[in-house]
Amino acid sequence: MPTYNKLVRDRIPEIIELSGKTYNTRLLTEDEYIIEINKKMHEELAEYEGTETPDDAIEELADLLELIHASLAHYGASFEDLEKVRIEKAEKRGGFDEQIFLIDVQDDAL
Repeated sequence: MPTYNKLVRDRIPEIIELSGKTYNTRLLTEDEYIIEINKKMHEELAEYEGTETPDDAIEELADLLELIHASLAHYGASFEDLEKVRIEKAEKRGGFDEQIFLIDVQDDAL
């Protein structure tokens, strides 16, 4: 019997049950929940980094986005709140559209 000990999507127990298998789950505390969301983000990011096709990349990005939504809810914020912060940062510091790769910075004042 495989042991997972990880946060799963809400319908996973139903899907397991429909497959004729049994499972054990428990509900996380709020403190445990945000820890597990963070772990799951790392897991999904690693899966994204390992993708080989655009479709697979988009699939993993969707998983990351779902976790971002869960994190926002945990912190009592909305996606609109996040988007507002993103826009403010883009206005102050720019985005990543120009694909600039910083190599180094010299301190000419010395």
